[in-house]
Amino acid sequence: MIKEPGYDEWLSIPEIADILNLRQRDVRTAVADHRLVAIRRGENNAWAINGGQIIVKDGEAKILPSLHGTLIALQDAGFSSDESLAWLLRHDEELECAPLHALRDGKTHAVRRVIIGLAF
Repeated sequence: MIKEPGYDEWLSIPEIADILNLRQRDVRTAVADHRLVAIRRGENNAWAINGGQIIVKDGEAKILPSLHGTLIALQDAGFSSDESLAWLLRHDEELECAPLHALRDGKTHAVRRVIIGLAF
């Protein structure tokens, strides 16, 4: 059985590749295509991906499907990757939780409405 990574877990590209059963190159492509967001962390300044971006459904690990459109919306609102991830993990009063939690709970439209408000 596949264990779903937690919000407090920061995983390397090789670890994400292993969880998703992908090549590391495919994980890097997912980051470049804004399907995942990675930031540089740690003393080695290595790419790290927050585990909350991965879900396990029907025994298979997948990238959170609603993340791609959300990351594009944040980019369109002027957010960098670092700013996008910080926003996704920070509690939002309107959502009453962190946006990443809301996305995982299926509240995609509510998250996107908040982003529209940020753009103005």
